[in-house]
Order: sequence, then C-alpha cells, then structure tokens
Amino acid sequence: MKSAKACGVCPDTPYTETVAGSGPVFEVDRWLLRSFLKGMGSPLIGVRLWDGDWASGGPEAANQLVIRSRRSLWRLVVNPLLCFGDDFSAGTLEVEGDLVGFLEEVYRALAKPGELRRRYGRLSRLSRSWWGNTLSGSRENVQHHYDLGNDFYRLWLDDEMLYTCAYFPAPSVTLEQAQSAKMELICRKLRLKGGERVVEAGCGWGGMARYMAKNYGARVRAFNISGEQVAYARERARREGITGVEYLEDDYRNISGECDAFVSVGMLEHVGPSNYRRLGGVIDRVLSRSGVGLIHSIGQDVAQPMSDWLEKRIFPGSYTPTPREMMEIFEPWGLSVLDLENLRLHYASTLRHWLRRFEAHQAEVEKKFDANFARAWRLYLCGSIASFETGTLQLYQVLFSRQGNNEVPWTRQHLMDPGSRHGTV
Repeated sequence: MKSAKACGVCPDTPYTETVAGSGPVFEVDRWLLRSFLKGMGSPLIGVRLWDGDWASGGPEAANQLVIRSRRSLWRLVVNPLLCFGDDFSAGTLEVEGDLVGFLEEVYRALAKPGELRRRYGRLSRLSRSWWGNTLSGSRENVQHHYDLGNDFYRLWLDDEMLYTCAYFPAPSVTLEQAQSAKMELICRKLRLKGGERVVEAGCGWGGMARYMAKNYGARVRAFNISGEQVAYARERARREGITGVEYLEDDYRNISGECDAFVSVGMLEHVGPSNYRRLGGVIDRVLSRSGVGLIHSIGQDVAQPMSDWLEKRIFPGSYTPTPREMMEIFEPWGLSVLDLENLRLHYASTLRHWLRRFEAHQAEVEKKFDANFARAWRLYLCGSIASFETGTLQLYQVLFSRQGNNEVPWTRQHLMDPGSRHGTV
C-alpha cells in the first residue's frame, strides 16, 4: 500500500492540530486574516477561527472556511497557493458547505486586480519546474501522477479509462457515452480513413488508439512513458482482439516514421513551453505532406503558472498554455491551424462525473492510501471543476495540417452528419 507521503501528497504537513491546542485568538490574527482576504479580492465567504468566532462573514454564508490553528492561518497568509492545499489535505483547514462553490467564489475574487495576487503570482513563478521536462524528468513527473495504480483510476474513470475531457452531445448522456462521443469527434475532425497511419503521442491507457483501430481500421502507433498504462493498454488490446495498434513505452521526442494523422490528447500539459518548438519539430518530421493533426489540451486565456500545490503535489512539471503559446508548436514549422474549438464546459461536466464516482469510492481510496491522500484528490477534482466553471482554465482542440494542404473539408458537415464517417470498416 502506498502512503500519501510516498505519493508526494502533503509531505510537509504530518502534524495534526486541534482547536484546544491552538491558544487564544488575538486581534492581530483577525487583522491579518481580514487584510489577507481584502488583498485576495474579498471573496464572499465566511471564515471561522479556532476559537469558534467568525472573523469574516457569518454562519449565513453559503461557503465557509474553518481555520483550526494559528499555524494554519499564518501558513495560509504566507503562501496560499501551496499551503491551502496542504492544510486542507491535512485537515487543519476545512470547508463547510459546497467545496466547488467555495472554490468558485475564491477564483472569481482572485480574478480581480490586487497586490496580493500579483505578489503570490511572482513568488509562484520563482519555483516553476515545467521547464525541466527533460527525458528523465518527464518520466519521473508522469510516474508521480499516473503510476498510482490502475485500480485507483478504475474506481472513478469510465470503462475505457479515459482521463481527458469528454464530449457531451446532450447534458443527459452518461460518462461512457460522452467519452465515446469525444473519440468519435476527434476521428471526424481528422477525417480518418481505413488503413491510415496514425501516431498518438501520450496515449494514456490506450482507449483512443483502440477506438481508431477498431472503428476506423487505422494503423496506430501509440507512445507513452508510463509503464503501468502501457502494460494495461497492451493487455486490453490483446484481450479484445484489436489489431492494428502498437503501444510503445517511449517519449514523444523519439517518435519517428511517417504518419497520415498525428494526435495528442492530454499530453501537452506535461510538455512545457520550452519544449513546444521541439514537439513541433517531431510533428514536422513524421507528418505526411497531406497529413493532418489534432492536439487536445487544457489551456488558459492569460499565461500564468499552475498553483504551487497542484504543480508540486498532484501534477509535477505541468503547465497549461494559452493559444498564443501553443502557436510555438506550429509557426516555426509552417503548420497551418485549421480549427480551434474550446470545450471548457464539457470538461467541467466530465469532472463532475469523476467527482461523483470518486466520492462514492472515497473509503476505498482512504484504505488504499490514507485520508490525507483522499482529501487531496477530492480537492484537486473540485478545484478543477471550479477552474473550468469560472473560466480560469479552458480546453482547446486544435486541428492543423501542412501549409498549402487543400485536401480539407469545405464545411463542418462531416462533424454532424451520422452518414459521413469516412473510415467505417
């Protein structure tokens, strides 16, 4: 059994503090908290300190934060981008009410101009590590997050183990139906045909590659540096008798050989801006003259780093690009962007499905890891929902081709017409 500390969650917060051991609340504590909240944009939340009194708002507030000790208060004020997550995971900060709603209110307040927000942003930039996504560093970062065990992810993902944004043709469809619709949407955007050669960079547990091979007759080479995921993908393809797909445990930088379609779903977040030009070079090396490609990635409107807590505890080496930053993949190599679609609200819906399933199995997660780990991952899922709901994060699908490629669709009818599938076998 892996402990939360071994997995990198909350390694610096082994302490447990109680209200009784925290001492009296001084006026300087209340002043510090009020100044902090004002600097953060005055979110509409209630805050109760360890003596039980309200330092901001009151019991009528829909979203309430309980600070269990002076140490947690000062840690929060000094570095909220790291210590809120750490102390919430340790249980010395608690949110009463709807955690997603609480985080949405905080994120909306943070979007307002404020000196504290600028200061914390500067501090955060000093500790970035996404520029260190070397061949060895990328493998370590991926293992930190994805090699927690297939059984863990199986508790709350869909049947195909897809850990990326789904596509909901209607709000009422199931998660499984929405993930299938996402894969179909990508294949239609690529106008995939039977027998075409596909390279997939960062294949997760292999669901997209299996879909393209099974439903479109494509010949897929799928690359991934997570050993657990590759082993799962190979075994599942063998068990289901799916041919035409090859899973390779290798880094995207080592991809070679020509392809008719290049696809990457949920990998760009782990590449880092300093490597975008290199990724574009890989695409330029392998994409045929008439080939097309699609990159599906979490993004943002304004370039800023991930929070320290998310980057250090959950997704080391991660960064979500702006559309302008993504162009560094395409411009140096003369690749033409054909379409950019934003599926932000679809990701919020996907995450709500994941959260419901995660909470239904939270006791199993605590047994497998511990309570700190379970709280950390619940915070990660709730924070992600809030980020997509408030627009802090976006979800981009970018379709591209070689410059001057005229073999592109005249309209978007092929995305909507049920009879327009090109590659049905």
